[in-house]
Amino acid sequence: MIARRYSREVRIGGLAIGGAHPIAVQSMTITDTRDVAATLVQIAALAGAGCEIVRCAVPDLDAAKAFREIVAGSAIPVVADIHFDYRLAIAAAENGAHKLRVNPGNLGGADRLKAVADCAKAHGIPLRVGVNAGSLAAARTAEDVAGEMVQSALSYISDLEGFGFYDTVLALKASDLRVTVAANRLLAGLCQYPLHIGVTEAGMRGIGTIKSAVGIGALLLDGIGDTLRVSLTGDPLPEVKAGIEILSALGLRKNAVEIISCPTCGRTQVDLEAAVEYVRARVPCGRKSIKLAVMGCAVNGPGEARDADLGVACGKGNAVLFGNGLIMAHGELYAMLDLMIEKAIGLLEEL
Repeated sequence: MIARRYSREVRIGGLAIGGAHPIAVQSMTITDTRDVAATLVQIAALAGAGCEIVRCAVPDLDAAKAFREIVAGSAIPVVADIHFDYRLAIAAAENGAHKLRVNPGNLGGADRLKAVADCAKAHGIPLRVGVNAGSLAAARTAEDVAGEMVQSALSYISDLEGFGFYDTVLALKASDLRVTVAANRLLAGLCQYPLHIGVTEAGMRGIGTIKSAVGIGALLLDGIGDTLRVSLTGDPLPEVKAGIEILSALGLRKNAVEIISCPTCGRTQVDLEAAVEYVRARVPCGRKSIKLAVMGCAVNGPGEARDADLGVACGKGNAVLFGNGLIMAHGELYAMLDLMIEKAIGLLEEL
């Protein structure tokens, strides 16, 4: 079991984070926020994929005003992403944003941060204070960057506490995953505010997913992180899928389906990749976690995958179905895959 770092509870709309609450998966829309219809379509798709908090860019006053309709039509909490103009944060709060994401370093001074904090407090919504490595003055080494990020975050926290504001979430991110991990590890021991974790500007799917999994995974194994985002270029749906799979791999997702499969080798006599995708496409999330195995031969079958709730070990055109290491049935490959899917859905539907 991973012992999670204690953090204060913060409510974002109807969702609570921090404390003993599950780690929430976030993403961000890539639509024009002023286009309410398109933004709500994307939010619905993200929510359907398992996203629990969504962030929308607020580049101008029209985007801030659009929050009124977006929040009303969203099934998940909506966060306003603010840069440079503190008045947009106030406008977004007044139009129903569930949380404000700000970088105090580009708002223009403590008086403007106070105005945002006072507004957030009046509307009963939290602030996510973001500190990115790119917003700092150049530092000599990676260690300097991490330390400066932490000092910057603590300075902003000190300001907010001086304003009587404590409903804060912190996020320290860098494109260098080593800096991200170092900064968050250092900050985690210096405060009890919830932490949003991720590797910013991770890049495209593939390398970006790997960088995010390494950085986010390292922090989660340390018990650090209350919300996360896998930041990938392009369509945001893969971000949600990757975030859920990272949590599932660490046993931190309570309603995830983990599918394990062996690497193919000369013993494999079927298209194992197609078999795995067949199962993945047909087993939904449920009310609890289960582990399924799709194995390429008897060597990697019921023995090595004995901890799987259900599994299929493939032969040449045939397969065996097993559960918890015990053989349950045998027959044609896809018939056994279908039987496993049926039983998996039954397990997920059990109370």
